[in-house]
Amino acid sequence: MEKKTMPAFKGTKEQEEQLKAVIESHKGQEGAAIPVLHKAQEIYGYLPIEVQTMIAEGLNVPLAEIYGIVTFYTQFSLYPKGQYQISVCLGTACYVKGSGDILEKIKERLNIDVGQCTADGRFSIDATRCIGACGLAPVLTVNEDVYGRLTVDDVDGIFAKYE
Repeated sequence: MEKKTMPAFKGTKEQEEQLKAVIESHKGQEGAAIPVLHKAQEIYGYLPIEVQTMIAEGLNVPLAEIYGIVTFYTQFSLYPKGQYQISVCLGTACYVKGSGDILEKIKERLNIDVGQCTADGRFSIDATRCIGACGLAPVLTVNEDVYGRLTVDDVDGIFAKYE
């Protein structure tokens, strides 16, 4: 699979001001990094290195510490999310019924990996654990739409609805 380059960071002045206010409100607090990162991800939609740098400098902590938190916790994303956010369940019921193969087909079709977004910003892929729809295994979601009892052959038909 060809490696996609990260899209250029396009933060706005308004977003930067929001982030600065969040940082200021948490400055000096023990454990401030995680709540600031959560708010930053709400503001920007993801946590590119530019945002991590602003947080590190604003909280006066090493950038490596911020990056370590972002890459350790799965709720944080280094990549922007697409207009259509695809989540493939890899929980036990889904996995044994073929969700791993479905995920591979989607990655191949979009030419991106899990956690990434297509260059045009339309699609992003996430692998999730159980979403509570085991009776429909294997399952994937596209934003709020749920698709169940899937096979690899169903992938093209699902994409046709969003292209």
